[in-house]
Amino acid sequence: MLKLNTLCLFLLLSFYGMAQSPLQPGFTLLEKGDFEQAETFFEGYLADDPKNKTALICYGRAVGLSGEPEKATGMFSSLLEEYPGDFEIQINYNESFLWDKKFQEAEPLYAQLVKEYPENFGAVLGYANTLSNLKKYEKALEWVERALIIQPGNLSAKTSRKYMRLGYANAYVNAQNYKKGETLLKEIFIDFPEDRDALLNLANLYLITKEVDDAKAIYKRLATSEKDSITSLNGIALAEHIGENDKQALIVATSAKEKADALGDATIKEQTYDRYVQALIWNRKYIKAKTEIAELETQYTNQNWLYALKAMLGLYTGSPKKSVVNYDAILKNDSASFDGNLGKANALFAADRIVPAYNAAFGTLKVFKDQKDAISFIDKLNVSFTPTLDEHLAYTFDNGNNVAFSTNTTATVPLSTKFSTNLAYYYRTTENTITDNKASSHVLSAGFDYKFLPKTTFKAVVGLNKSSFGAESYTQPVIDTKLLLQPFKLQNLELGYKREIQSFNADLIEREIIMNNFGFNYNLGTNFNLGWYTQAIHTTQSDNNTRNLLFTSLYYNLMRKPALKVGLNYQYLSFAEQVPTIYFSPEKYQAVEIFADLRGDFSKNTQYMMSAATGLQQVEDDPNTVIFRAETGITHKFSKRFSGNLYGKYSNIASATAAGFEYTEIGLKLKWLITKKPLFYKKIAK
Repeated sequence: MLKLNTLCLFLLLSFYGMAQSPLQPGFTLLEKGDFEQAETFFEGYLADDPKNKTALICYGRAVGLSGEPEKATGMFSSLLEEYPGDFEIQINYNESFLWDKKFQEAEPLYAQLVKEYPENFGAVLGYANTLSNLKKYEKALEWVERALIIQPGNLSAKTSRKYMRLGYANAYVNAQNYKKGETLLKEIFIDFPEDRDALLNLANLYLITKEVDDAKAIYKRLATSEKDSITSLNGIALAEHIGENDKQALIVATSAKEKADALGDATIKEQTYDRYVQALIWNRKYIKAKTEIAELETQYTNQNWLYALKAMLGLYTGSPKKSVVNYDAILKNDSASFDGNLGKANALFAADRIVPAYNAAFGTLKVFKDQKDAISFIDKLNVSFTPTLDEHLAYTFDNGNNVAFSTNTTATVPLSTKFSTNLAYYYRTTENTITDNKASSHVLSAGFDYKFLPKTTFKAVVGLNKSSFGAESYTQPVIDTKLLLQPFKLQNLELGYKREIQSFNADLIEREIIMNNFGFNYNLGTNFNLGWYTQAIHTTQSDNNTRNLLFTSLYYNLMRKPALKVGLNYQYLSFAEQVPTIYFSPEKYQAVEIFADLRGDFSKNTQYMMSAATGLQQVEDDPNTVIFRAETGITHKFSKRFSGNLYGKYSNIASATAAGFEYTEIGLKLKWLITKKPLFYKKIAK
């Protein structure tokens, strides 16, 4: 932002030229920026010489620049009535609107002034700066060039041009035209080599575009003093984080903290401790971060950067409600805070308060027009609630000579952030190539999801399953209900009931076995990378058999990017009645396996996943046998609204047929966002 008190120096040189020595001390005070003292001086002078025009103009400037611009405008307006058309009064009258940030009112005044005085440096520069403050940067740069033609090399004009380029570059960056923004920032170095503001903005641009090495190089150029070397290290730490090298970020931040402690500069110390605690959180050193924040709170009170650290820690540790409280504290201090506005939007989203999250993001855009991160956040919300059409195609075969093809088409239409409907059609055909048995299943279902509390959702699906084999067929209702909730922090619980028809192969379809599954899924997360997942299902069947299934997995997240998870699985299966000639139904089955799961990005739009597990399984009291299963897939986003996933998986774990079973599936999943935005978007965006 341009410093308005330096833009048009009210023709001081001309005042000096005609000034009498009694006014000289007042001129000096104005030039030095001691406006309150200048106001007192000229007020005293005018008591003896109330008609002195120069003193009246200087008094008006002193009044306006010391914090009463509206009063100054009135004073100059009165002077213009007494001295109509006086240039010196007119230019100060115009500038008083700039002091009061009334740029719209100032623009036509300056436009008229430069029309009358096209060669006057003060008028031309004042007009350029007015246009700049109205963010009309292209036109502003044209006029500042005219000012420099009138007074080549003028420092005030060069300084104005610098800030215009900074503002113009920022506008291009917000519009994601990064190359143009970069060019404008580099042009500043022509007038001001290694300018600090230009370097900081250029480094920030490279951080936005994730050109980490370029950002670090710029920060190194900034380190020309002990103080700026610490600022440089703080920037490099952030660059390392963006480059997904959090361990190095903490090393750099720790070094900066040591230097800041030795320097003793209060502002630098705050900035450095802020980055240091951020680095602790990035590295999941939450206990240390919490301790550091507590110590900082004994030194600093009601500081936005400290509230932001507490909010960040809350988001990382699964306490979004605490984060909302801290972001509210930031906004109480500064309603226009970017971190406060968008941070609160993210915290509300994490707390599953979707409409307030939307409102906070829209509020951010009101203050920061076209801000990239706010727009991306709204787009992320939109994707979650946009009507979708999903298609899942799969081809399977096993060593029991069963082959099957299935297709599942699902249309999902969210009607609000709390209520969503869905309609699905599932078709599966299966055949045994030895017995030539064939069967098919058609399932048409409809359902809804209703979120009656944050992080508490009820899902229900009902439908009809028509199964055909040979010349015969039957129709059975299917039901799937779930209650999803988060009883405590970092815990997820799913309770459910599912009525389905056994359809693994043609023989089982023909037997019309109805399965009533009652079960729960429970996942416990932690802040130290360890997790525990458990699934338990009790099944009653129409053939009077019952089944109990327990699956539990203890896992550890080794890496975040790419995401690598390893763990230990245990599975227990038991049937009340053993009918091995019909389907795999042991009295006791157990399996233990170790697994690894890797997920990452090939590029911005292409992700991959690979998982594998191996171990031992035991059926009844039979000898242990080795099991192995694996899955791999690749997902590509073809456009903002269309994506696809190609996958394949293999397993030799005992399943619905028998031990010694081998099963392979190859599939394709497609997802299309039917509309560009949620159906209710316009209503929320108002």
